[in-house]
Amino acid sequence: MEFFHRETNFDFMGIRKWTALLSSIVMVVSLGLLFVKGLNFGLDFTGGTQLELRYENPVNFEDVREQLEKAGLHGAKVTQYGSARDILVKISNRKDVSEQQLGKLVLEALKAHQDKVELRRVEFVGSEVGENLAEQGTLAVVVSLFAMMLYIAVRFEYRFGISAAVALMHDPILILGIFSYFQIDFDLAVLAAILAVIGYSLNDTIVIYDRVRENFRKVRKGTPTEIMNLSINQTLSRTIMTSTLTLIVVVALYFLGGESLRGFSLALIIGIIVGTYSSIFVAGALALTMGLSRADLASSSKKIVDDMP
Repeated sequence: MEFFHRETNFDFMGIRKWTALLSSIVMVVSLGLLFVKGLNFGLDFTGGTQLELRYENPVNFEDVREQLEKAGLHGAKVTQYGSARDILVKISNRKDVSEQQLGKLVLEALKAHQDKVELRRVEFVGSEVGENLAEQGTLAVVVSLFAMMLYIAVRFEYRFGISAAVALMHDPILILGIFSYFQIDFDLAVLAAILAVIGYSLNDTIVIYDRVRENFRKVRKGTPTEIMNLSINQTLSRTIMTSTLTLIVVVALYFLGGESLRGFSLALIIGIIVGTYSSIFVAGALALTMGLSRADLASSSKKIVDDMP
């Protein structure tokens, strides 16, 4: 199945200087935001109590937040999920108050205004557990990037490995920059989405690299830039079709999946768009900038027996 009926002939590499400039600016801005504003870590990382409540009748979450403020429970984050009767309350740990006591205080404060409040689920996360999760999460991202770079360098060529690693770092940095700017909750679900984006973007990049390697062997005439353009155009239909269909599913998840999946699906939406862009404009262009030539892949083809990516 093809998205385009005719093979396209876009000169992607002809604008690589502009796309490199755009990516550099956006990455610097994102890193600056992370340094200045930081991330708004959720309870998974900071520790705290999360309560899922159901009212008998629809309730305004702003009213619930005011009730908690009046009860002295400042800084609670109140959101609606599922239906208008379902409320999610997140509140940070307090000194001299255990997580269980904090949960009881929240429930008592809300029942003082309306008796028919059902506590459906409560979760407690200690601050030490949150710190460990943050360290392990960072380590997971770094190790996954390094492992992928090593794999591509072995299977293809070291320039492909380095450029793919840079392209893969480009995607999560942009996601983190947007989350930092809007101070969106960063929890374990968002971290899982970032790891998924890295894998998704890598898949697109591998498909293009595999086609580049194949075309260097098949097409005897043509510069590396022409071969790269040809390869991206040949895989463009597959790239756009896969990204579009995945995006439709994730957008539906964002609007219909409820509050608990909102950050996860938003990170995926940003990641799919940015990952598609980086696999087309960043990964291949960087390999060319590093001096990729026909001789590099011709010599590696003698060592590799199979053609699997």
